[in-house]
Amino acid sequence: MKLFISDDEIDVREGIRYLLNWSELGFHICGEGKNGLDTLEQITRLMPDVVLLDIRMPKLSGLEVIKKAREQGFSGKFILLSGYSDFSYAQEAIRYGVTCYLTKPIDEEELQKAVLEAKEAILNEQIMQKKLLQYRDKARDSILHDILFNKTNDSFLDYHDMMLESYVYQVVLYANYNQDSYQATWDFAEILRLANKNHNSLEYLKQDHLNVIILKGNFALNRFQELVEHYISQPQKGSPLDSLFLTYGRPVYLAEHIHSSFEDAQLLMKRRFFCHFNQHVLGYMDLPKDFPTINANAFMENTYPEQMGNYIQSANRQMLQEVLEKLKKDLYYADLEVPIVKHTLADIMIQVKSILTHTYGGMEIPFPNNAAIISTIEEKYYLYEILDFFTLQFEMCMNAIGSPTRESVMDGILHYIQYNYQENLKLGTIAELFGYNSSYLGKVFHKTTGKSFNAYLDEVRIENSKKLLLNEENKVYEIALLAGYTDVNYFHKKFKKYVGISPAEFRRGLSKEG
Repeated sequence: MKLFISDDEIDVREGIRYLLNWSELGFHICGEGKNGLDTLEQITRLMPDVVLLDIRMPKLSGLEVIKKAREQGFSGKFILLSGYSDFSYAQEAIRYGVTCYLTKPIDEEELQKAVLEAKEAILNEQIMQKKLLQYRDKARDSILHDILFNKTNDSFLDYHDMMLESYVYQVVLYANYNQDSYQATWDFAEILRLANKNHNSLEYLKQDHLNVIILKGNFALNRFQELVEHYISQPQKGSPLDSLFLTYGRPVYLAEHIHSSFEDAQLLMKRRFFCHFNQHVLGYMDLPKDFPTINANAFMENTYPEQMGNYIQSANRQMLQEVLEKLKKDLYYADLEVPIVKHTLADIMIQVKSILTHTYGGMEIPFPNNAAIISTIEEKYYLYEILDFFTLQFEMCMNAIGSPTRESVMDGILHYIQYNYQENLKLGTIAELFGYNSSYLGKVFHKTTGKSFNAYLDEVRIENSKKLLLNEENKVYEIALLAGYTDVNYFHKKFKKYVGISPAEFRRGLSKEG
């Protein structure tokens, strides 16, 4: 703790300095004052914990120093020193919080006792202050919880006192992107605080194993969107931001509507199952329109297994892919919890297996056993992973049932590209999926299409990006991702190569034609 010595006599100051071993007592002398005015200036600047103060000094008396220091917000402890046993001074000093009054010559034991009592009082006050802050924070978290769940009584809630006054709010939830990880989630709230220059622009609390942020004000909302667009939507692999998954609700303009934004973010967190590959963010605009539109009972009498079985037997990959796309869309709009979705998908796969094994009883169909099907689907975190599992199993079945002609395989590959151009497609992975050698497939592909695999894929992606540019709601960097390009600059380069102008120029041309 910091100790300040004030006396107009240098001998007294020197004596006090060497009278006790201040370091052993837990103090260091931060300064000395030779008159009242000098003392007042120094203690309000240095803010010592304890001040040893002579009651009679030139320019300002000790009592005047105490009075003016208190008026300026100084809260340290004063120990008064005087050569006069005048208790009227002591009585007046008590009014300003002075609890110890020592007479000169100063007794070593009395001084030690006085400073240690002051030290103990300070420590007790710090403990009490810490407890009060803890109680306040706990009460604040409880109130924020009630606000999120719309359980507050607005007539008794003072948003100004809660420091929640703002003209716009938005709720953000975040968790680990790696759902296998048991490590602590990276502190995204601290990133936002730094991005907002530590302004009082967000509230943070933990709720049901989720990290909850309430953004306050346009500045905070804009900084959050900048972080999402530039760093989190397509984070650098291996970076801390790559370990985050977050959702955010709609902006609301009254504190009593914060719960609506929270409900959006909660629902999106539950719908994480429907994310595509490497998707780190879901926003309120990703909620299905008119959701839900398909009742759970619709899946109880579905014809998916029969359709899939027929298309597998006829090696009609195009129609099989269309059925999977329809299944994906129906599930997206269905009023089903994720465990029920997984149960439904496992049931469909087992029924397809049953159809094929019954039809081709004497043939070995490469299906896993029922327990393995259920286990595999249960272990997947995302719908796209389960549908990839379906596609792989169906392809193995078609290869086992018969050897399709080169033309039918190429039709299937081209159709697969048309439906999956936005994914990270490689010739090698497609060759493996369709049971071909990569080098051989490359030659067949060029002979059939007149183009290399990569050139054909770029053409498909650019053609689809041109359609996406018709929708002015999507930004160019978003269209790049939707078209399968993770690098927006590379997308610009390819677009200009095939179209002759930049995406922005193409969009402007469309708007002029409109």
